[in-house]
Amino acid sequence: MSILETIRTALRALMSNKMRSVLTMLGVVIGVSAVVAMLALGEGTKADIETNIRSLGADVLTVRNGPAQRGAVRAQSVDSLKLEDAEALTAVDNVIAVAPASNGSAQIKRLAGNIGAQVIGVTPAYFQVQKLNIEQGNAITDAQVRGRLHSCVLGANIYNTLFPLGDAIGDHVKIKGLSFQVVGVLESKGSGFSSADDNVLVPITTHMSTLFGRQFVSSITVQVASEDLIDAAKTDVEAFLRMRHRLKPGDDSDFNISSTKDVLEAVGQITGVMTAFLAALAAISLVVGGIGIMNIMLVSVRERTREIGVRMAVGARRRDILLQFLIEAVTVSVLGGLIGLAIGAGGAYGMSKAVGTGFSLPVYAIVLSMVVSLATGVCFGVWPARSASKLDPVEALRYE
Repeated sequence: MSILETIRTALRALMSNKMRSVLTMLGVVIGVSAVVAMLALGEGTKADIETNIRSLGADVLTVRNGPAQRGAVRAQSVDSLKLEDAEALTAVDNVIAVAPASNGSAQIKRLAGNIGAQVIGVTPAYFQVQKLNIEQGNAITDAQVRGRLHSCVLGANIYNTLFPLGDAIGDHVKIKGLSFQVVGVLESKGSGFSSADDNVLVPITTHMSTLFGRQFVSSITVQVASEDLIDAAKTDVEAFLRMRHRLKPGDDSDFNISSTKDVLEAVGQITGVMTAFLAALAAISLVVGGIGIMNIMLVSVRERTREIGVRMAVGARRRDILLQFLIEAVTVSVLGGLIGLAIGAGGAYGMSKAVGTGFSLPVYAIVLSMVVSLATGVCFGVWPARSASKLDPVEALRYE
């Protein structure tokens, strides 16, 4: 018997039991659609996060206060970065801008309005380094920093909440009970990683001395001349700060330096593990679907025992019988995989639009779903196919 005749016989057998075939492939459809949906949503979310992080710039370093070791004792954390460190870093090679920042949170009030916000002490360089644009008014100036003035720039959400009628420039808000004049409003950046829409920016000297009583800054952002020089600049900045902090060789640095590349690598690892975990959970339903295929095919072998005997009596070889039942299992599995791929991709796209997350259907997800579907049909179809091929023709013909 030719391979084409065997395929036609297998397809006729499936078409003669349409409902059984549909119910058999249902497990594969559910499994593949779940895996594809998880991979698409995971990759889309990862791409969204990476885009938001890259929007901060691939040419910046962020220096933060970090753990320190003094002798044999390791401290949990230490405040070590000062304004003077930021000012001195401008002398490091390939550094074109330095923006220290001091973070804190407070309630921002105006008339009956009241909203919680991140209050960040900044210098004029902060707007350049963080790529913040002014929608109204002006940014924080050097004169305001030197004079420790009570000036502020509002994020878009803060502005919309406290000034629903507009005209904020020159008006005042209260931060921790102190009156601050609004000198500017930031252009909205929308929701995302490190959005400034919920921030209020004030002169860093005012933030540290008047509002929060601090001697150390929270972070220093360093803009490098180009992305290609980021690794060299990171080494130079670390060596420069270690020298300023009088750290001996072998001592841990009392600060941490990270770049956009470091953050992207960390985020990629985390999202990759999460996506793989969710896909593995979804793949359990594929195993269940495969077991369903095997069970139905075993029942089919028993029901069609006399048919198998007749085919062997008229010349069908054992390998023809094995191939026929294997083709039936693979057809059900692959067709279920294709349907599951379409349902999974469509469902993930709909979910991404509904909740506002990213959607990305990678090529490997399509290939993986098809390969797994094929493998499921082969693995769970071999046993029933072998059982059919091993039937004794005489006993099969006697079977009622």
